[in-house]
Amino acid sequence: MNNTARILLTAVLCTAAVACSKKVKETPPPAETPTTAPAAEAPVTSGVYGPNDLDTDACLRQRVVYFDFDQDSLRPEFQAIVGCHAKYLRDRPSSRMTLEGHADERGSREYNLGLGERRGNAVSSAVQANGGSGSQITVTSYGEERPVCTDSNEDCWAKNRRVEIVYTAK
Repeated sequence: MNNTARILLTAVLCTAAVACSKKVKETPPPAETPTTAPAAEAPVTSGVYGPNDLDTDACLRQRVVYFDFDQDSLRPEFQAIVGCHAKYLRDRPSSRMTLEGHADERGSREYNLGLGERRGNAVSSAVQANGGSGSQITVTSYGEERPVCTDSNEDCWAKNRRVEIVYTAK
């Protein structure tokens, strides 16, 4: 390597080292203040879900997974929800869930029943991939038979393309 390259490399490394260095500011330790009573400690949770968490935990309260038109693949924004429910199943081996697959009114009855089942199976697979047990999950399809919205427009159809997570044993 020639001298010019060495000098240039050294200059770059020195500049990077100066730019990346942090100045550490030393602060004196805080003065101790006398306390009259020990502070009450917050209860320590083990991080394990209990049956009451189904109604109190924000993630577990979300029990509907929506799908795109004519699709049975899980959308990325529902991965976290599925992960929470998988953890609940891991933490509560006696719990059971039913995944109820639904479709909008478009398509034949048979097609929509099959699509609802494929959607339920997609959520089941995602729960199992996150550690949930398949023996705790039942998949059923209602196709287009149980709509939450009966208008014939895209907003309404989007609400009907779903899988509902129903706990049958907590």
